[in-house]
Amino acid sequence: MEKVKRGPKKKSARLPEGDGASCQVTGLSPFDCCNILESITEGIFTIGMDKKIGFLNAAAEAITGFKASEAIGHQCFDILRSSLCEKGCLLSKSLSTGNPQTASLVLIIHKTGAQIPISLSTYALKDRQGKVIGGLEIFRDLSEVEQLRREMTRSFTHQDIIGQHPKMRKILGFLPDVAQSDSPVLIEGATGTGKELIARSLHLLSSRSKGPFVAVNCAALPDTLLESELFGYSQGAFTGALRNKPGRFIAADKGTIFLDEIADTSAAFQADLLRVLEDGEFTPLGDTRPRKADFRLVTASNHDLKKMVQEGRFREDLYYRLKVVRINLPSLNERKDDLPLLIDHFIRKFNLIKGKAIQGVAPEVLACLRDYPFPGNVRELKNIIEYAFISCQGPLIGMEHLSSDVLNGFSVAPGRPAEDSSPEAQQIRAVLQKQGGNRIKSALALGISRTTLWRRLKRDHLG
Repeated sequence: MEKVKRGPKKKSARLPEGDGASCQVTGLSPFDCCNILESITEGIFTIGMDKKIGFLNAAAEAITGFKASEAIGHQCFDILRSSLCEKGCLLSKSLSTGNPQTASLVLIIHKTGAQIPISLSTYALKDRQGKVIGGLEIFRDLSEVEQLRREMTRSFTHQDIIGQHPKMRKILGFLPDVAQSDSPVLIEGATGTGKELIARSLHLLSSRSKGPFVAVNCAALPDTLLESELFGYSQGAFTGALRNKPGRFIAADKGTIFLDEIADTSAAFQADLLRVLEDGEFTPLGDTRPRKADFRLVTASNHDLKKMVQEGRFREDLYYRLKVVRINLPSLNERKDDLPLLIDHFIRKFNLIKGKAIQGVAPEVLACLRDYPFPGNVRELKNIIEYAFISCQGPLIGMEHLSSDVLNGFSVAPGRPAEDSSPEAQQIRAVLQKQGGNRIKSALALGISRTTLWRRLKRDHLG
């Protein structure tokens, strides 16, 4: 194969004219394509001057979801569907200038509709006389790199919210409209349902996405510290205030401030917050000059604020200012059908972080988790999978890789009425009661594995 010739300034991929049958655009023979291009892990496709695809390698099929037979002869933008296709097409620039173009991060739409982050480079293809006859694009799937970057920077988006349950689909469908409204949002849901993830997604989908996202856990700070943290303070405002300190409201200027666990604040703080929302001004502690900040307010609570208002434990006027838009997140128990999706999501995530290649969970583990009460919701599921990664060295997470806390979550209460009078069931029930419902100790006492014990509990309706 002839070497690629590159000048000192202009570069182009110069491909040979093959003998016999060849790609209609590049001239590469089938032998060349199979042995060179098909072995490359980056996606590659070529186009003619009419921008119709003439070749697509196996890696490109995997990244785009389209088979070569579906792509060849079609316009490249119908297959790649990137965020640059409508304007700023790099292939068009390479065709017109003859120079290579690169982009470090571009989103394309997979055949399934999912968005895939890629990096890409485009080149002009020239014949032996130097005439541009087409273009070549090389692209790399950055999904894992982007996922790891989001984990490290906590810059999650709505694409990280996993769920096909009707309640979750309704929330996800409504989220972009809510994000653009700039109205205050109240997110309610039990601990671990993903309230902060929703808040971050609202920020990143909004017109304020380039501004800061400032999160404050109201339950973690007493009133005096919470006020100084949010409003800021002037030098000498109290003992230890050696300098002026801008508050979180100032830090969130042109961005979003997220007040988590708003229900745990005092009546005095609620009055101060209401004044900020009504007047758009606040005064740092120890100062007399009011300040202004332009921020979008998102609050969250794991308590029913409406009920708290009725009981006189939360200001009614503040409640209605906070809940212009209200999002109620379902618990994991309400959407158990999402378990396989969530489990796969966390397994992919921990494979990436921990450098493993676990493929999934054993069927009995999935059945076990379907029956688990999940008091900690999605956050607890994440912790369960992370714990299993510690001891699992094979392709599947088994019952033996689950923590004792999870297994004990199915403890049989002493004195529970018998549902099966078989001798084996009676023996298992007696051992469980003797061991206080501890399944690990019970399995050891019975001389069987935890997996076998779990199966017999399910069979005899003892769990």
